[in-house]
Amino acid sequence: MTPPPVTTSNPPSRRGLIALSWLWVGAPLAYGLYELVQKATQLFTG
Repeated sequence: MTPPPVTTSNPPSRRGLIALSWLWVGAPLAYGLYELVQKATQLFTG
């Protein structure tokens, strides 16, 4: 059996797409956690 051929070209950089994906998920998550902390504070402090 022969090993697969080695390629020297690098795949295209997807840093922008990864950053946008994290922002797409992270922004609503951060907002939800912020609202949760505010409402929990109101619940326990009256």
